[in-house]
Amino acid sequence: MVKKKEEIQEKILDVDASMQGTISFKDPVNLRINGSFEGKLEVRGNLTIGENAKVTANIQGDHIVIGGKVSGDIIASQSLSILNPATINGNITTPRLSITEGAVLQGQVNMLGIHASQGTDVFLTLKDVAQYLEVEARIIEEWANAKKIPARFENGHWVFVKNEVDQWIQQERARV
Repeated sequence: MVKKKEEIQEKILDVDASMQGTISFKDPVNLRINGSFEGKLEVRGNLTIGENAKVTANIQGDHIVIGGKVSGDIIASQSLSILNPATINGNITTPRLSITEGAVLQGQVNMLGIHASQGTDVFLTLKDVAQYLEVEARIIEEWANAKKIPARFENGHWVFVKNEVDQWIQQERARV
């Protein structure tokens, strides 16, 4: 058990520099941003934005902790914690949200429905489902628009529940 904990800690990436562009991880990592970043962030695992960080980006991740300044929309598939002295200017979509006193949030919050509070649902983005099914994202979007795959359109984004997608896959296999 100790070895696993050490392995997880070894995968921490600390970014103290100023960066622009897209940061995307398909495998779980522990990413901590302490500098400035502008662009797009897509992180599997844990993302921490330190209190001295300034981020201008749309952010997608599993578990996100924010202590710095963020301008952009945030989608956290598992949880989002906003710590003092964080300042966020953007919309938030997450099943679990924690905001400490002194943190500032300017935007709308979507808690993804009742089931999320039970902790059993795993939420996927359009890109996640495309990778999961090994199908182009535009096809998944077409299926969602045509109601061929279970999905909800919330705050300008398609949201999928993994269990519902898995059930849909089984139903589709049964039809073949």
